[in-house]
Amino acid sequence: MSETLLDVQGLSCPLPVLKANKALRSLPPGARLVVLATDPAAAKDFPAFCAETGHELVEAAEADGVWRFVLRKREAA
Repeated sequence: MSETLLDVQGLSCPLPVLKANKALRSLPPGARLVVLATDPAAAKDFPAFCAETGHELVEAAEADGVWRFVLRKREAA
C-alpha cells in the first residue's frame, strides 16, 4: 500500500487542506496520505474535507500540538 507524508506544520487554514487536496490528486486510488498539521482548525477541516470529497479519514490524532491525519484516497468513480 502506498503511503505519502505531507508536512504542513506552521501553515494556517485553509492551506493544510488545500495542500492535502493537491497531494491526493497525484496519488493513485486507495493510496494513503499522512498529514502533519499544527493548525487547530485542522481538527474540523479534515473530517469535513473527507465527508465532502469522498476520501476516507482513517485516523486523526493529536500529540504535543501536532495533528496527524491519515487519509485514504477514494476509489475511482
